[in-house]
Amino acid sequence: MNCHEQFKPVAAMVVVSFALAMVNVFLKKIIDEGTSHLVIVAYRQLISAIFVAPIAYFWERKNRPKLTVQILCQLFFSALLGVTLAQYLFLLGLEYTSATFSCAFLNVVPVMTFLLALPFRLEKVNMKSFSGRAKVVGALFCIGGAIVLTLYMGKPLTNPNHLIEQPNMTNSRNKTERWAIGSIFLIAGCVGWASWFLMQAWIGKRYPCQYSSTAILSSFAAIQSAILSIIIKRNPSGWFLKGYLEITSILYAGIVGSGLCYVGMSWSVKRRGPVFTSAFAPLIQIFVAMFDFSILHEPLYSGSVVGSILVIIGLYILLWGKSKEIEECESEIAHPSSSAR
Repeated sequence: MNCHEQFKPVAAMVVVSFALAMVNVFLKKIIDEGTSHLVIVAYRQLISAIFVAPIAYFWERKNRPKLTVQILCQLFFSALLGVTLAQYLFLLGLEYTSATFSCAFLNVVPVMTFLLALPFRLEKVNMKSFSGRAKVVGALFCIGGAIVLTLYMGKPLTNPNHLIEQPNMTNSRNKTERWAIGSIFLIAGCVGWASWFLMQAWIGKRYPCQYSSTAILSSFAAIQSAILSIIIKRNPSGWFLKGYLEITSILYAGIVGSGLCYVGMSWSVKRRGPVFTSAFAPLIQIFVAMFDFSILHEPLYSGSVVGSILVIIGLYILLWGKSKEIEECESEIAHPSSSAR
């Protein structure tokens, strides 16, 4: 594999991370304005299906394999676990906390994916090899950076005169409880997303058509979200979108965040595996923190800088370990006699 081919999945996942960060910032704003979580998920996935379906039809019509009942069932449960429930839980956590805090939890997705992949033999760790130890160390650095971002705020590095209203004891307790509840939702959503990466690895081998798979997946998720919304909310007026920001945010989340990003992640899973793809989750938090500082004019704290540095270090260690592991596997395939000695 030459340098150009190795760079393609990395570039694709950087673009995906940037796009998803923008989605989280937009969705946080419209959730604060009262938009229903399941309505957001349903519209987002419906728009994604409408956008991707024509591309899937014309691009993959000649080499599309037969769509069996087994593949449909796998896509259905992949949509339920990794899209409908994962996005719903993440939006609930986003409501109870903040965009930067919520995205910090996405940094545990590589570790969850790594741990879930081990019993299914989708990922292996050879602690005797340097690449295996690097993957473990990189994952630990990523989770360590997420913990620092979550628990340590530190001193403000920008806007030192930024006045923060001192809350009373009751408000402080309520905020702590809300963030604790939000953390539970976020962790559950991350588990669902990590499971999605593993399921995509299975589906990609049996149905290697990213556009068709994404279109079907989004259609299932839209139907599932609509049914859950009817059962939970029972508020027909919540389906009427109002305001330019609400419409634009959902359109962007559907076309870019769900459509193109899921295609990009599915393609990356197929090329480099689920752990490699999920390892870029920390970049989403870094991009969101940048938007908070530059666009939303939120103060930048030393804890965010320290945590981001740890995440970046862990990301590169994990990617390096994964890259070296691929090189070792390719070397064994090219020279089986030397590796057997």
